[in-house]
Amino acid sequence: MENEVERNLILAKIFKFFDEINIAYTCTEIDSETFLPGIQIKKGELQIDLKKLKYPGDLLHEAGHIAVTELKLRTNLNDNVIENDEDKAGEEMAVLLWSFAALKKLDLATEIVFHDEGYKGEAAWLREQFENKNYIGLPLLQWMGLTTVEGEHPFPNMKMWLRE
Repeated sequence: MENEVERNLILAKIFKFFDEINIAYTCTEIDSETFLPGIQIKKGELQIDLKKLKYPGDLLHEAGHIAVTELKLRTNLNDNVIENDEDKAGEEMAVLLWSFAALKKLDLATEIVFHDEGYKGEAAWLREQFENKNYIGLPLLQWMGLTTVEGEHPFPNMKMWLRE
């Protein structure tokens, strides 16, 4: 786990990124139990309890759920997105790769998002796949219009960060 100074630098980068790409978020107290400590999605907006937030990189993963959801459906997102909408489970690979692209843009270590306490024991495998450019989920991000594999800015660069 990073120290408080490192944590604050990571959070500052993430919040600046959210502001740049228009991911809505609010820092607030969360009284209820959440899927990830200190984070919940309410009507397509990230609610963040900084006192309970255990892993800052989890913010990028949850933002990925918002980002890959069509604009017209974003306000329907609440709490554990996949649990509340089984159709969203198919987007999980796109979310994982979106969060990888985000951490690359922010120049963060892959372990910040894909930490060993998450991903049902598969974090090390995911880190290995993505670092070796085995971009599982890339066809989904291309289909959504968010990135390409060729041209001026191929993945992990993004054409746009939010699905229209």
